[in-house]
Amino acid sequence: MLLSGILLTICYFLFKYTTSWIYYYNQVDERMPKSLWRYTCDYPVVGIRDISDLDDKPFVRIRRKRNKIVTIMYFIVVLAFIFTNYFIASLLFTILG
Repeated sequence: MLLSGILLTICYFLFKYTTSWIYYYNQVDERMPKSLWRYTCDYPVVGIRDISDLDDKPFVRIRRKRNKIVTIMYFIVVLAFIFTNYFIASLLFTILG
């Protein structure tokens, strides 16, 4: 139970670290969405197609970095869910055993 509590604490601090990077990348360009959970491929663009790497290279690079960090954040959330289940199971074994 102690191990699962430590792992949950580590996941919490990793989650806070990744969300602070997402907030940073949201502030870099005004075209970035202000949402924490959404990827940045769904923003309104003038015209039919999305902005490619040839059109706006700095924005696309920042968008790709932000999308990687959002993916890492989702991984941390799933990992924290698994550790929470482990923590609750070990807590129940301690109480009922």
